[in-house]
Amino acid sequence: MQKLFAEMKKRLENKEDLVLVTVVASSGATPRGAGARMLVGKEGRVTGTVGGGTVEYRSIQLAVEAIEKKTSSIKQFTLQKNEVEDLGMICGGNVTLFFRFISGNDGEMLRLCKTALEQFNEKKTTWLITELTDGSDGVIGLYSEKLGMVGGIAPEAAGCISGQTCVFEYGGKKFYAEQILFSGFVYIFGGGHVAQELVPVLSHLDFRCIVLEDRPEFATRELFPDAADLKVVDLENIHEMEQVTASDYIIILTRGHRFDQIVEEQALRTPARYIGVIGSASKKAAVEKNILEHGFTRADLDRVTAPIGLMSIRAETPAEIAISIAGQLIAVRAGAGAVS
Repeated sequence: MQKLFAEMKKRLENKEDLVLVTVVASSGATPRGAGARMLVGKEGRVTGTVGGGTVEYRSIQLAVEAIEKKTSSIKQFTLQKNEVEDLGMICGGNVTLFFRFISGNDGEMLRLCKTALEQFNEKKTTWLITELTDGSDGVIGLYSEKLGMVGGIAPEAAGCISGQTCVFEYGGKKFYAEQILFSGFVYIFGGGHVAQELVPVLSHLDFRCIVLEDRPEFATRELFPDAADLKVVDLENIHEMEQVTASDYIIILTRGHRFDQIVEEQALRTPARYIGVIGSASKKAAVEKNILEHGFTRADLDRVTAPIGLMSIRAETPAEIAISIAGQLIAVRAGAGAVS
């Protein structure tokens, strides 16, 4: 999404007309879509995707036509069985897309792009909100935890936002809200094989990872080019734990039971939304026994997910374990809890 805003900003600065295509099909009240937005210029697709295949091909054609006509519209596609499978994102036999025309002279949209990019730089939780009312021009705004509502949408409408994506009505108007930026960091303790597989996966999913190691050779840019930060720390006295907030995740992948326990005890003193520890069920029992003896309670330990990751997929290799952990963090971020 950051790339989309950067590209939109550049083209609006060059006074180019654009169309922003958004998937707004829903199952119940929850929009579904993987890569639900696509930016189109007069020459065709610029960046983003609405799922590929026939629907995307036709959407690009319609977007180019919308640029020629300088109009916004909502279109519904009825999908054949193979098209539903190809898209892999729509529950049901149709998909609805909103084609939002953006004039190259739209100074308000240019300012909105600049504001969105500033929020990405500051790592503040942000939603993109698009009006879908029939006959409207599709007013677009942002809601940021720092700035509140930005754009031509009533500030009070922010109270209707629920979850990462939602369709809501306010003041007789219909809106689509999509969370485009998540605050919070993933603190990964240990820079071994699992961490090396995990960081690129999480980074691709818009999690910002900080790798913390007591061995300098395992905290390098060569090993972790995608990490937001790398730190060499004393695992027995981790000052960085003081920075952990209720929006953050802690993943413990150190090189041994002793260090895992030391880090886990420090993690339990933070308000982290998720604490996960790698290891077997027998290791978990032994570590819990020691931690209870150090003054922690069963309620404290209930905050810990161990063994970490989705057990149902039976991950074994470092790459598979990384996928299982990533799946669990996706569930937590979506509000489903640490599913196993």
